[in-house]
Amino acid sequence: MRAYLVGGAVRDRLLGREGGDRDWVVVGATPEQMLAQGFKPVGRDFPVFLHPRTGEEYALARTERKSGRGYRGFVVDAHPAVTLEEDLARRDLTINAIAQDEDGTLIDPYGGVRDIQARVLRHVSPAFVEDPVRLLRVARFAARFAPLGFTVAPETMALMARMVADGEVDHLVPERVWQELRRALAEPVPSAFLAVLRDCGALARILPEVDALYGVPQRAEFHPEIDAGVHTGLVVDMAARLAPGDSLIGFAALLHDLGKALTPADEWPRHVGHEQRGLAAVDAVCARLKVPADHRELARIACREHLNLHRLDELRPASVHDLIARCDGFRRPERIAQLALVCEADARGRLGKHDEPYPQRERLLALHRAALAVNARELVAAGVSGPEVGKRLREARIAAIRAAMTGR
Repeated sequence: MRAYLVGGAVRDRLLGREGGDRDWVVVGATPEQMLAQGFKPVGRDFPVFLHPRTGEEYALARTERKSGRGYRGFVVDAHPAVTLEEDLARRDLTINAIAQDEDGTLIDPYGGVRDIQARVLRHVSPAFVEDPVRLLRVARFAARFAPLGFTVAPETMALMARMVADGEVDHLVPERVWQELRRALAEPVPSAFLAVLRDCGALARILPEVDALYGVPQRAEFHPEIDAGVHTGLVVDMAARLAPGDSLIGFAALLHDLGKALTPADEWPRHVGHEQRGLAAVDAVCARLKVPADHRELARIACREHLNLHRLDELRPASVHDLIARCDGFRRPERIAQLALVCEADARGRLGKHDEPYPQRERLLALHRAALAVNARELVAAGVSGPEVGKRLREARIAAIRAAMTGR
């Protein structure tokens, strides 16, 4: 019975990155032996245990055999005779198939160290095609490691394209797609996730509303990059820069311009009304992937309101108030700061615009603060009652916004 450190902890140490969770694989053991040593079982589909002192995960070495469609279609064998090399062979990428023994010696049967040095994401074996989640994971690792210069090996991209052509990707369950998308949007370069999926043909199957943006032209004076899909990639990368690790901002940034794919071609490159057109597409994505309510609501708000924020200086005080109210910004004030971040990402996520200022963000926050300072309790204390409270509250908030806009 021997335990080896495996996966991300080994990979990240070799990359000089701070390690996260430490996972272990145990060779030559049975579940009964693990329990006898005080390990706590937590695995549902295969034997995984928590160390009695450290709480780290220890999984019995196992093999997997394809038995059906999708990522659940596997038969797992965690017999004590399974070797370390056999366990590592079932992993997705060579950089994740490196183990380290208690003396610090690396066990690297599939060339993961070489691929880390070459900055390549490469599949371990042809069995890669058996699990469609691996396709999403490769794209997510591309988003994580793009700043380090990692690219996907051509032979791995070819396997991923085959998975799409064979329909394996169509068996992904919504929860897993959302889980990987959410993680990818929290990585440093989410556009790499989109690029990898698009290169293998999976984006059109997983996020057809986003894929439809590519090739749609925009007005060059506002969008030097012209292509709406390219713009979306720039926006999600800017969102990752402005709000690192925040998938909520990233998801709203991803969907904010979906309406441009629905503009009739004879109206290109203008996209009048794309904010309203895009709402149905946002709803479709969120329903299909079972997106959480907070992500769905911010995505709808950003889709509907982003042009209003870009032209904030043209709005009257009443219009600013009503924008805040439509976003539920009086009851949920964090929404306004979130919207402002997404809109800044949109404005700066354009070719050559990355470092330009976006004063609308701070202006909106200042106007919002002024409006929030007006309190309904003060009106009630002054003797205002019934339906009159709502009317007078709106008037007072508009007046506060007007004063903030004029500096009085």
